[in-house]
Amino acid sequence: MSEELSDLLKIRREKMEEFRAKGMEPYPYRYEKNASSAEIVKKYSNLKEHEESPEEVSIAGRVMTKRGHGKASFATLQDETGRVQVYGKLDVLGEAKYELYQKLDMGDFIGVKGKVFKTKTGEVTVRVHDFQLLSKSLHPLPEKWHGLQDKEIRYRERYVDLIVNPEVKDVFVKRSKIVSLIRKFLEARGFLEVETPILHVLQGGAAATPFETFHDALGMPLFMRIAPELYLKRLLVGGFEKVFEMGRVFRNEGMSYKHNPEYTMIEIYQAYADYNDIMQLTEELIVTAAKEVLGTLEIEFKGDKIDLSPPWKRISLVDALKEEGIDIGGKSEADIRRIAKEKGIEGAAEIGIGKIINVLYDKFVEPNLRQPTFIIDHPLETSPLAKKHRSKAGEVERFELIIAGMELANAFSELNDPLDQRERLKKQAELKAAGDLEAESMDEDFLRALEYGMPPAGGLGIGIDRLVMILTNQPSIRDVLFFPHMKPIAQAKPKEEEMDALDK
Repeated sequence: MSEELSDLLKIRREKMEEFRAKGMEPYPYRYEKNASSAEIVKKYSNLKEHEESPEEVSIAGRVMTKRGHGKASFATLQDETGRVQVYGKLDVLGEAKYELYQKLDMGDFIGVKGKVFKTKTGEVTVRVHDFQLLSKSLHPLPEKWHGLQDKEIRYRERYVDLIVNPEVKDVFVKRSKIVSLIRKFLEARGFLEVETPILHVLQGGAAATPFETFHDALGMPLFMRIAPELYLKRLLVGGFEKVFEMGRVFRNEGMSYKHNPEYTMIEIYQAYADYNDIMQLTEELIVTAAKEVLGTLEIEFKGDKIDLSPPWKRISLVDALKEEGIDIGGKSEADIRRIAKEKGIEGAAEIGIGKIINVLYDKFVEPNLRQPTFIIDHPLETSPLAKKHRSKAGEVERFELIIAGMELANAFSELNDPLDQRERLKKQAELKAAGDLEAESMDEDFLRALEYGMPPAGGLGIGIDRLVMILTNQPSIRDVLFFPHMKPIAQAKPKEEEMDALDK
């Protein structure tokens, strides 16, 4: 196979030199086009058989199919908008130009000028009056009928995946529309988009393990941000009332169908609001995105029918556990540890009660929630940046949005009491000193900012990649990232079952 491929590559390079020798540069600087394939198909769909357009069109695209021999041949050009057929004839192009036209390979980019007509079969077609090679493809495209199927190659060579699998491009077009719509939705409600540092002196804003780097000029370590939260709260202190930031965050964690080391998050902060207001905002934002991009609130994800019609269910974490047969309401610490041990929770005798409750929830509740559900009122211990619940001791005003067994959003009534925040960060610092890499840092500058006064506020983080997964029915986060992280190609190729494991 390697020898055959080597011969194919050699032949294509020879053709490239032949085009050049006959006066057609295989990599010109530009090409003037005046129409797209979709525009041509739409505009000339009413042509009668063999009727020709009065004007000449100029299009450009990649050759995807070729058929016919002798004095006439058809080809299909693919551009960003779709495909259109072109028809080249010896008596129109002339012998020298037609000879070059016949030497085109699938994958080549060409520019075509000609008039439009409709074939006997009713297909809108451009009759080639002239053409120009715009980029010689030196690699053959995947075999026509089977396309590009290998998961690893599809993700590693996304550029080929996009060429031969049109449905992949559709997913990323929808992703772009979702992102654009979210921005417009927030801006229409008075939110200001801001930018905060990606390189942080201290890790903070989420429970996650950071990536560490080093700044040579300053001679100091820095962390790739795991969340922009603490900087955005500083902006609330400074007088901004509605802010958001959408961008990459980085977490040095395992990989799965819903985890990538870097991913896109949006964080939103609104002064004078609490987590009830943010729940309403979250619901409206996602419902609007689904309506605008998909035209429906009834979607499918991994075979599940999901109804995004509001209002969405709201249930406390304790009550959600009770619905799964795990009743911890009013129970003592000893009873909760006993229940956790019976449920097979590792370290149930040593880890904090809040973490035990979270592990029970992660294992027995979250995976079973298919329809949109707000899980509200979480343990204080696991939420060091959230405001204490106004009526439930040991809990905070926090919610997670779960759809199809995945957490899509996390939000708080934000803690703005600087003394309470200092005490909680002290406890986090103790955990970090004891080896907890995910614990919050003791950020004195953030605490100083809070001491100047931060208004009551609600904050929200939404994982954009997971939202796109849900709205486009893609089973893996790698299907909604142009270039997901992969092992270097020099390393052993993962077995197919290992690739599948990432999608479960």
